[in-house]
Amino acid sequence: MGFARACSVALVGVDGVVVEVQADLEPGVAAFTLVGLPDKTLVESRDRVRAAIANSGAAWPQKKLTVGLSPASVPKSGAGFDLAVAAAVLGAAEIVDPGAIADLVLIGELGLDGRVRPVRGILPAVLAAAEAGYRQVVVPQQCAAEAALVPDVAVLGVRSLRQLIAVLTGAPVPEEERPDPPGRPDPMLAGLVLPGAGLGTGIAPGRTGQADCADHPDLADVAGQHGARRALEVAAAGGHHLFLNGPPGAGKTMLAERLPWILPPLTRQDSVEVTAVHSVAGILPPGEPLVTRPPYCAPHHSATMQSLVGGGSGVPRPGAVSLAHRGVLFLDEAPEFHGRALDALRQPLESGHVVIARAAGVVRLPARFLMVLAANPCPCGRHTLHGTGCECPASVIRRYQARLSGPLLDRVDLRVEVEPVTRSDLLRQGGRGEPTAAVADRVRAARERAAVRLADTPWRINSEVPGQELRTRWQTAPGALAQAERDLERGLLTARGLDRVLRVAWTVADLRGRDRPEAPDVAVALELRTGIARGAALVPGAPS
Repeated sequence: MGFARACSVALVGVDGVVVEVQADLEPGVAAFTLVGLPDKTLVESRDRVRAAIANSGAAWPQKKLTVGLSPASVPKSGAGFDLAVAAAVLGAAEIVDPGAIADLVLIGELGLDGRVRPVRGILPAVLAAAEAGYRQVVVPQQCAAEAALVPDVAVLGVRSLRQLIAVLTGAPVPEEERPDPPGRPDPMLAGLVLPGAGLGTGIAPGRTGQADCADHPDLADVAGQHGARRALEVAAAGGHHLFLNGPPGAGKTMLAERLPWILPPLTRQDSVEVTAVHSVAGILPPGEPLVTRPPYCAPHHSATMQSLVGGGSGVPRPGAVSLAHRGVLFLDEAPEFHGRALDALRQPLESGHVVIARAAGVVRLPARFLMVLAANPCPCGRHTLHGTGCECPASVIRRYQARLSGPLLDRVDLRVEVEPVTRSDLLRQGGRGEPTAAVADRVRAARERAAVRLADTPWRINSEVPGQELRTRWQTAPGALAQAERDLERGLLTARGLDRVLRVAWTVADLRGRDRPEAPDVAVALELRTGIARGAALVPGAPS
């Protein structure tokens, strides 16, 4: 009787569980039994592993073979267990040393010819293995760079089962040449991309490159819209949600598309978090293992609630709120989204994560994003324009605007009326606006001031700080909140609204280089929150 074990990782959302793959050989009629709550894809690994071992030059054991996946109570899915199953079988047959694979984590799909194909979710799988104490992993060679992002883990990338057998037995490692003609796309990379989940779902083109890419959208291309540009800068500096309301063609979409480029690059920890989500979702571009820039996700208004917050059959998959983690979620034509889908965003807007409960299990996915809503004032879009003849009845306008519920808008810090573009602004007679680089520098400086203030706290940006802390731990200037307190008494602000005004006031103070918010800073925050002019303006680059 032969016995061997190896390890692999089962992913539940973006969290991993180390699974022990045990192989047992006993005398009897040749059979292959796989137990341990596998799904259909994993059950089919019996045929893939048998053909891969035979085509790799090793003898298939003609005995009763039982492969168990432990713990058996954890659902297991996908073809990423193939490599571990093959190693355990080879160890039980004593083709390789069972002791050499006992503490080895193996992740990868096997082709019938023995080649190792890449799979999604390598980064979160290796992170889970490292947290469990494992220090050696074997992955497909195409995913080795992604796995190497995890510190203190030795990564071996292999292109075939033959190479793995050679490494484990100490034989010369054979070279594996691509069978396809040069210049043709590598078909092995097809497993990294989930069908139907194009790159535009989570990462804008070029999002993983450096911050100084020359082909990114420039804020200077936006004609006019000085108030909206001011709000965009405040949103980026403090991580505040933004609502742009105005007629068609005023530049709402252009502003939202340029927001990710004025955000600072992701920190190392944030990059790993974002990359893990995108790797599981199947939208990580091949050859770019680490996402370094904030992602930009703009789902169509026909998106379902499951596509926004996550879900699907079986184990829930990340939705748009998770694909936009640490980046921007842009909902264009927001009133056209289904009301239930929009209201499902209320919980992740507050908590920074989303918990999805399904029959197959409960998944907690990260969802700390900056939301931008864009809407027209009425179905025809001409309600606020003069002399354009809006024919929408008042009742239709009210119903259209009511599609964005009050509880959802109460979680939006900045609400801006986007005015129509004037002829002088459109023809550049008033001069070009500030470029993205200049605004990004001020945003970076403001975030650095906030980071110093919040250094010994669990928060990093102003939008994450609880209102109780802002009211007690960090005081505003004397009398600065007088107008905000009056608005609270008059019912213009809710308690949550007052806390959010405080957060925005701190961001405005950071942009102006002040140590604490003063009355003009609170006035700007109130104007951005309520849309009522307070006689204060945030002039870009001005200290006061």
